[in-house]
Amino acid sequence: MDPLYAGARDPRSSRRALGRPGRRDADTVLIVFFRAVRQVLIPLSHAAYRPVIVGKENVPRTGGVLLASNHLSFIDSFAIPLAAPRPVHFLAKSDYFTGTGPVGAFRRQLFTAMGAIPVDRNSASAAQESLDAALEVLNAGLAFGIYPEGTRSRDGRLYRGRTGVAWLALTAAVPVVPVGLIGTDDVQPVGRSFPRLAKVTVKFGEPIHPDAYAGLPAGRARRQLTDDVMAAIQDLTGQEPAGVYNDAPASA
Repeated sequence: MDPLYAGARDPRSSRRALGRPGRRDADTVLIVFFRAVRQVLIPLSHAAYRPVIVGKENVPRTGGVLLASNHLSFIDSFAIPLAAPRPVHFLAKSDYFTGTGPVGAFRRQLFTAMGAIPVDRNSASAAQESLDAALEVLNAGLAFGIYPEGTRSRDGRLYRGRTGVAWLALTAAVPVVPVGLIGTDDVQPVGRSFPRLAKVTVKFGEPIHPDAYAGLPAGRARRQLTDDVMAAIQDLTGQEPAGVYNDAPASA
């Protein structure tokens, strides 16, 4: 098990009503196996892709922290944990955790080992459930990865951030580390099933602390913090700002 997991409450433990009780022992073995595999994947991925990783020292080694990134590709949720100096949790569709047979077990434990947390995105309360799951991770003193744009950019531009990232930072009183991904869309563009070799750069920016926004009204604090996070991401990636939401929500 990763030493950074030791002594920390697993935020998935209360959310893992994902199948028959009889497969718990097998799941435990697979989880341990895939966490060991993760330690192999890191050097292998570095050898294959030779990623440029900048600013790892900006990620706090302990305590709750948000890693807020631009979103270009399906593999982003693998690229960040493999580049970060500590385990990072992400949300994933609950469908990835409910498959049966060998393939279902493999996929379920791969996502579990990579720090993914299942959320039913089709439920009426999906947005709040996602925030609650993220808050549970942060309150457990762990790192959580989030994409403020909400979904992948299909044209390479950086879209306006949604304020959930700021709500989490302000509610949990944790810093936000901006993350800039470059080249992951070349590895696996939207619509491509399998990755290919391409240059990837992962940049971790300086933490943004929520206490700097304490004197602002709640709504303004969320908007300003979100905009500052997105500006920091843009500085890291050099992306053209879109100025609008990606599949815009009804309100900020």
